[in-house]
Amino acid sequence: MESSYTLIDNADAKQYEFHVEGHIPKIEYIKTAEKIFLTHTEVPTALEGKGIGSALVKAVLEDVKRQDLTLIPLCPFVAGYIKRHPEWKDLVLKGIKIA
Repeated sequence: MESSYTLIDNADAKQYEFHVEGHIPKIEYIKTAEKIFLTHTEVPTALEGKGIGSALVKAVLEDVKRQDLTLIPLCPFVAGYIKRHPEWKDLVLKGIKIA
């Protein structure tokens, strides 16, 4: 599913979000000057199984690339997405193995 949702970087809440049907799927992060740690992905139950989590991860990875940040994927959902889409491995901090 390709996303037609708008990615919002809610810096105050330290999370990326989509606003979908009154719900807010999100990826929480910790950002430094050169790195971003993606710590937790959450998709509301009402939206599960619609590909929204994967669309959100893809949009976040595109933003990480645009900002030229080094990615540390602490969230298992994000790491799993990168494992299935190895074209994104170049963003990941060298030495981190995506199992």
